[in-house]
Amino acid sequence: MMIGRFFNLAVMAALALLLSGCGYNEIQRQDEQVKAAWSQALNQYERRADLVPKLVSSVNAYMVNERSLLEQVTKDRARVGQIKIGADDLDDPALMARFEQAQAALGSSLSRLLAVSENYPQLKSDGLFRDLMTQLEGTENRIAVARERYVGAVQAYNLTIREFPTLITARIFGYQTKAQYGLDKADAVMQDPVIKFDLPATGAAQ
Repeated sequence: MMIGRFFNLAVMAALALLLSGCGYNEIQRQDEQVKAAWSQALNQYERRADLVPKLVSSVNAYMVNERSLLEQVTKDRARVGQIKIGADDLDDPALMARFEQAQAALGSSLSRLLAVSENYPQLKSDGLFRDLMTQLEGTENRIAVARERYVGAVQAYNLTIREFPTLITARIFGYQTKAQYGLDKADAVMQDPVIKFDLPATGAAQ
């Protein structure tokens, strides 16, 4: 019995050494880094979505002539909320494409809203509105940073499983390259929405 136990331990040690030497542990580590980076990006997207109802509420009394735009922002926010996605969904191209499109639409409508707000001096002087703008700008910046880290993690992971000898290990255990899904272009950081969108002089929603 003692010999059998030592044999099992020896086999486990040899297997661990083999897997480490062929890059299995590194693939595992980088796969987890991709998931962690995505989770951070997702947290920031959710933070932005949480700010939208407060923002719409704060501008509602001022932007009485922009109802269609406010409705579009609310609609895009609802669409984002309907797409539930996590780190385990990164290999679902259809779901990721829907997520990307929804986030891009929300980013676009928010930028249009901020551009139109330039036509309302009283709104711009409102303390709550200014505070929400500060929070939104900070969130957009964090989205950009988190998204960049996610893209970098995916690039490192894809490179690892394409290199020899780790590509052999990746094929044996079924690891495949991960798509970026264009998240580095999904939506713009809204620091200067007036430049990013060509709106008519009246500020009407398009």
